[in-house]
Amino acid sequence: MPRSIRMIIEQQEIVSSPAKTTVSEAARLMKKTGVGAVMVVEDGKLVGVFTERDALFRVIAEGRDVQTTRLVDVMTRDPQTIHPDKPFAHALHIMYEGGFRHVPVVEDGRPIGMISTRDALGPELEDFVYELLRQEQVDDILS
Repeated sequence: MPRSIRMIIEQQEIVSSPAKTTVSEAARLMKKTGVGAVMVVEDGKLVGVFTERDALFRVIAEGRDVQTTRLVDVMTRDPQTIHPDKPFAHALHIMYEGGFRHVPVVEDGRPIGMISTRDALGPELEDFVYELLRQEQVDDILS
């Protein structure tokens, strides 16, 4: 039976910060909790996601000051989300299609967890890779 996202995140601690948090503070939180992304939450609602890639491309590469730059200025706004009762393979598909590594899990408008490619260290990875290879073979045959 495929794992639901709810099953994967059930033991997860939510890692979030308000939009006014500095990049430096967010990076320390991410290091402390061992995550690659933090959900940016205002009034209990998800407003964005700040990832390691955001830090690299939107902060460091642009020469911004990590001590003064706020998440609101460099986060990914209105990120794609997923419901916790969806199968994990659906989250993998969203990540693959969107070219990102983290998908916030939202239920009734509230963020309740985060799914990442790291969670793919299970049976879904094998199924997903098989399906990608199958699609490539079909494309090759049809072209």
